[in-house]
Parts: sequence; structure tokens; C-alpha cells
Amino acid sequence: MDTPIHLEISDGTACITLNRPQSFNAFGREMVQALANTLLDLSQNPSVMGVVITGAGKAFCAGGDLKWLLSYDRPYGEAFHALAAVYHQAIVEIRRMPKPVVAAINGLAAGGGFSMALACDFRVMESSAILKQAYTSNGLSLDGGGTYSLPRLVGLARAMEIAVFDQPISAEKALEWGLVTKVTEEGQSLEEARKLVEQIKQGPLSSFAACKQLLADSFHTPLEAQLEKERNLLSWCADHPNGREGIQAFTEKRRPEYNKQEGS
Repeated sequence: MDTPIHLEISDGTACITLNRPQSFNAFGREMVQALANTLLDLSQNPSVMGVVITGAGKAFCAGGDLKWLLSYDRPYGEAFHALAAVYHQAIVEIRRMPKPVVAAINGLAAGGGFSMALACDFRVMESSAILKQAYTSNGLSLDGGGTYSLPRLVGLARAMEIAVFDQPISAEKALEWGLVTKVTEEGQSLEEARKLVEQIKQGPLSSFAACKQLLADSFHTPLEAQLEKERNLLSWCADHPNGREGIQAFTEKRRPEYNKQEGS
């Protein structure tokens, strides 16, 4: 039987493929639990330096599987409450990951798939793909961190527009609005996402992890507390092998060689 997700690790980059193409990679509890567990394992794996998430077939992810919800044999509210608890574990693991996580949006990303893509650090979207928040058109409200990510990416006014009117968002508009990092030709999102991870891996991953944490914290941390976090992480980076290598390479006027302790 096919597994709900497929994992491939090559040259320090892990590729997670959501693997329910017959349902446009819509997820039930089993699928998102597998995703959360995989992300947690990858975050602790020293040989993995970056992660790409994509979908099998013609879609990235169509969100929560309504067939699973109907089979739960409980009121709709309880079913969503149970599914969201596990789905949100996966979102938290993406946001906590001290390594780059790139979404390769190869087709429709709707509902929970839309929010999952927004939770990633970067998004590469194929020109024929579509983004759609989808929740409000079905009498629901956004979850999966969508209400956290959207206003930070596009501002409050545009986030409200997306939430209220729920119009399909083309790749061209997604790039214009800052929802995605890059638009590619059809069939090229995974390759381009891998290239993006490779580019990040050339730099110090310790610095990436520190900046990811600081930027996320900056939205809810007072200035003086944020300054203290910056000071502590700056000191941590300086004492890290990457920091020592960067400083020494600068003084010796040579190209630094980062992440020697990673991927071995």
C-alpha cells in the first residue's frame, strides 16, 4: 500500500512528497501525523541541511480531506478539532525547523495546503498553479497558521481581501503580492526548489537558523527583549564553527567553507 508521504534524501536535501494524488493530496490525520513525525526526524538529522515539500500528481495539497472528516463519526466541529491538532504539529515543525524549508508548489494549493505552503520559508510556484485559501467559501475560518502568515507576507488589508473574497490567486499575482519567491515553468518547481536549498546550503546554516528564529520572534517581542535575543544569538553564532570560520576567512581574505560539521 502506498504511504501517505514519500521521503527521499539526496546530497543533504530531503524531499517530502505528499502522496495521495488521487485526492489531490488532501490530508487526513494519518497523513499529517506522518508529515509531522518526518519533519521532526529531519530537524534532528545532522546529514539533512534543507527540506523541500511538494505534492504527487497535479496538486500540491488540496487541504483537509472532507471524506476523512465525514468518516470520523463525530460532529463536524469535533472532527476538525481532532484533525487540526495533528495538522498544527506539522506546521509548528516547519516553523521550528532550523534548516530551510521550501515549498515546491506544483499545482493547486488550497485550504490547509495553502497555509502549509505559507508556513514554509520560501515558495517556488509553477506558472499554471493556483493558490486559494478556500476556508471561508466553505463556511470555515483559516487555520494552519494562515492568519499568522498572511498579514506578515502581504499586510493586513490584503490578508483581509484574501480571507473575505477568496479569489483564486495565480502564480503571477502571487509573485506580485509577495506570496511566493519564484515562479517557474510547468514541471520545474521541484528542481528550482532544490536549487534554492543548494544556494542556502552554501552559506552558514547556523546563521540561517538564528535569523529565522529572530525574524519570527520579532512580531511579538518588545524591542528590549528582541535586542537581548539578538545579542545572545549573535554570540552563539560567533562561537559556532561557522562563525569562527567566517571571521577567520574574512581576516585571511579567502572564501569561507561553511557547514563542515553538517552533512557528514
